[in-house]
Amino acid sequence: MLTRSDDLEILLAVIDSGGFSAAAEALDIQVARVSRAVSKIEKQLGVTILNRTTRRTELTDEGRMFVESVRVGLQHIQLAEEEIVSRGELPKGRLRVDAASPFVFHQLVPLVGAFKQAYPDIELELTSNEGFVDLLEKRTDVAIRIGKLTDSTLHARPLGESALYLVAAPEYLAKRGLPQKPDELTSHELIGFTGAKVLNSWPLKGVGEIKPTITCSNGETVRQLAIQGNGIACLSGFMVKKDISAGRLVPVLESHKLLNTGREQVNAVYYKSSNVARRISAFIDFIKPQLSL
Repeated sequence: MLTRSDDLEILLAVIDSGGFSAAAEALDIQVARVSRAVSKIEKQLGVTILNRTTRRTELTDEGRMFVESVRVGLQHIQLAEEEIVSRGELPKGRLRVDAASPFVFHQLVPLVGAFKQAYPDIELELTSNEGFVDLLEKRTDVAIRIGKLTDSTLHARPLGESALYLVAAPEYLAKRGLPQKPDELTSHELIGFTGAKVLNSWPLKGVGEIKPTITCSNGETVRQLAIQGNGIACLSGFMVKKDISAGRLVPVLESHKLLNTGREQVNAVYYKSSNVARRISAFIDFIKPQLSL
């Protein structure tokens, strides 16, 4: 007797979400249905796939090999079904996109209206996280990531590069003076980030990681603090180029700035065998030429 594909999808949901209850919630079904599906698969295979404890659920060695094959197999089936159904039609279905909130605010939101007009049958779901998200855990189809990529299991489409700028409000510089050399930053208010230390490594020769006098977890908060005259900040061009053009922020230490640090890279990432490939391609192809990085 063959295992049903919907039972296999339930099994993957248990693994990806970390437990039976979380899988039931994600799939909007009863926990008992999840438990029956996993038990049925184990009975048909004659092996234990999951070790259950009161605290967590873990894959056995046999389960790990089985699940890897199942994931690839289901993705091929789903992709084949989608290609048949949508041949000659515009892509349709849900597309979950994740990016840091400043990128969502400044780059994606202005493009949503035109994207929906071009692809009315794609249900766009935008989420924002300040750190890197696990695409499987967060059920994300495509993520926009700033900086060097390290996860080789993900496919990356380069969107371009966004230069880093050290910026401050004209009011702040009028009051505290314009720094002429990097070592003068020690006498200034510096706005930085909590969490990822790399965001406090400013692209200046001999400076390295700065010691902020104000820290934030969100890049948009850093931008707003800088505009309000609270100090000097280091932010990507996709956030501040309009502020610089409008005179709300002034670049500082431009002649001392290091280039090509890796933090300038902007990529769209997704799993190589994603079953929503047509929606992902449509989204990336649409936004790439319209981004203001």
